Amino acid sequence: MRLWHEALITKLPRQQLLGQHREIAALRGNGWGKKHATVDYVFLYSPYKLYQFHILVMGEMKKRGYQPDIAWYDKDYRGKSCVPYKNLSKEEKTKPIYPEHDERYLQECIDNLVEKGIFIS
Repeated sequence: MRLWHEALITKLPRQQLLGQHREIAALRGNGWGKKHATVDYVFLYSPYKLYQFHILVMGEMKKRGYQPDIAWYDKDYRGKSCVPYKNLSKEEKTKPIYPEHDERYLQECIDNLVEKGIFIS
């Protein structure tokens, strides 16, 4: 499981973009707080940041003609099998959304894609 660097979202191939949506949905739901080496940093912040990141991913999906479930646009929604938040506090969006998404992390993500045979310009 990985959150791709946000600068790569618009460049991700279909499989990685749709996979990112599934992974974020899992994290927003019952996966919240469950340890995973590559995404543990998301738990240091409010779930609202993950919602902001999800909006970014779903925006790219819509640009490509996909139709993510409208329920995910609700900041309190956590999936069909998870109790929703009760008015999750909004936070100002930062750039990047996660400070961990720095230049080093960008290169790590690019290297990961190259290992999969995916070359992004």
